[in-house]
Amino acid sequence: MSSYEQQGHRRAGIVSCPRLAWVAGAAPARQRSFWPIPLLLVLCVTACAAPTQPRHDALPSARQDAPPESVAQPIPATPALDLSALSDLEGIIPQLAAKRVVFVGESHNRYDHHLTQLEIIRRLHALHPRLAIGMEMFQQPFQQYLDAYVAGDLSEEEMLRSTEYYRRWRFDFRLYAPILRYARDHQLPVVALNLPVELTREVGRKGIEGLTPEQRAAVPQAIDRSDSSYAQRLRGIFEQHPRAPGQSFEHFLDVQLLWDEGMAERAAAYLKAHPDDNMVVLAGSGHLAHGSGIPQRVVRRVPVSSAIVLLGWDEELGPGLADFLLLPQKRALPAAGKFGALLVEQDGKLNVEACLAGSPCESAGIRPGDQVVSVNGRPIEDMADLREVTWDKRPGDRVTLEIRRGRWFGRPRELSYELELR
Repeated sequence: MSSYEQQGHRRAGIVSCPRLAWVAGAAPARQRSFWPIPLLLVLCVTACAAPTQPRHDALPSARQDAPPESVAQPIPATPALDLSALSDLEGIIPQLAAKRVVFVGESHNRYDHHLTQLEIIRRLHALHPRLAIGMEMFQQPFQQYLDAYVAGDLSEEEMLRSTEYYRRWRFDFRLYAPILRYARDHQLPVVALNLPVELTREVGRKGIEGLTPEQRAAVPQAIDRSDSSYAQRLRGIFEQHPRAPGQSFEHFLDVQLLWDEGMAERAAAYLKAHPDDNMVVLAGSGHLAHGSGIPQRVVRRVPVSSAIVLLGWDEELGPGLADFLLLPQKRALPAAGKFGALLVEQDGKLNVEACLAGSPCESAGIRPGDQVVSVNGRPIEDMADLREVTWDKRPGDRVTLEIRRGRWFGRPRELSYELELR
């Protein structure tokens, strides 16, 4: 029995396909630990054996007075998915292990996507001890703090504060914590791929041409604009979403290209500097699909073998989208411990706007207008500070909350509460 079967997962057959495989998730037979490995179904797009086009001369002649919609028209070749072909994640690992770089896409708020990413990392690490993890979620100027975290010199809270994670990325860190912990436990380098938000924000406002000479020095030297199909897909996204008055598609495209080229340049630089290392790149699926974003821009800089794995895809499917498409079973994050307070940032302070009924906030007697001063002794100025100190708290955990309550006359009062989170 394989290690995969020992963890309570069923095995099945696999059908190979040269362009795209579809992998679907199913609930595991049983769970041995906190990190389940989804059973995956691989579906092959049989674009290589497309149905024959109907012959135009075989169509019946149409009456002159027939409405246009009644005239039979030839249709393009239609790809088909073979639902009878079953496999699992273990079945595709050998193909991924043969590549130096594996790009794994995600929807940022999907917990199951990150669990699957971790399982891919674990399995590839078993085959490639020298494995690095490139992450869109961290910005390049903060690389030293990721290095210190992996080395064990910074705690998770210190790393979050030093990298400004909750100011720059903001997604619940519990989504990524298992991946970062695995990297720390096994001393795997974590590479901050993303450009600083200050730069991309300026490009969104002014375009690349509007940057100062100092800002342009931080822009990747080579930006490839030749992929017209990528620009067309981005235009569709741009037109579907609300935008600020006067915001142009050209500036939007500049930002996307800047992100892609910046992350690709950083990954390529690491690969060149560490020729014996393999890499797994974690990024949003939109940066990886069709190879148009990061992948082709990495390969343009350094000739490496690579594969693209997408975790879910809501748009049109077809050959060339990715090498593998995985559909893990949805899973939600465990419940987080909360105060039950509605908070608002005002003038550099974090104030209580209201307490929810029956919450620890209400039970303690905290009032609207109270200012959050500290949690467990950590000074709090904004929501990022609060999330850095409470991100891993669970229902039942106890924290010390200090608040400042203003008074009509006299100095504000400092009050301390012991709260049990719910």
